[in-house]
Amino acid sequence: MFQEFRNFIAKGNVMDMAVGIIVGAAFTAIVTSLVGDIINPVIALFTGGIDFSGWFYALDGNDYASLEAAKEAGAPVFAFGKFVMAIINFLIVAFVVFLLVKMVNRIKDAAAKEEEPVAEAPKGPTELEVLLEIRDALKRD
Repeated sequence: MFQEFRNFIAKGNVMDMAVGIIVGAAFTAIVTSLVGDIINPVIALFTGGIDFSGWFYALDGNDYASLEAAKEAGAPVFAFGKFVMAIINFLIVAFVVFLLVKMVNRIKDAAAKEEEPVAEAPKGPTELEVLLEIRDALKRD
């Protein structure tokens, strides 16, 4: 059983997956910081700091000062503002990831163009020259 486990771990795709998870976690931290620390403050500057997360509807019909007050009172709450904020944050994160992937793809394409080997002229006779030699040899016989 230990042998099977060792063979499983040693397979390339398991290691690739592990590296992908680790890099993904680090990438998540970068994207979260970019969105939270750079993009959201700029958006808040233009929108006047609108925060939808406090929007809610108490299903018991009572009025509460805040979402937290309604939850403390044990009221059933339809917290649609948090859902709206989650959608907005998702769209911002998705756009940032799109831009980052686009940038990485440009860098990869530029690196691939630099690495393309220059096609060298073939050494020796060309195909036409070989065919002409065969034709001439057949004419002699």
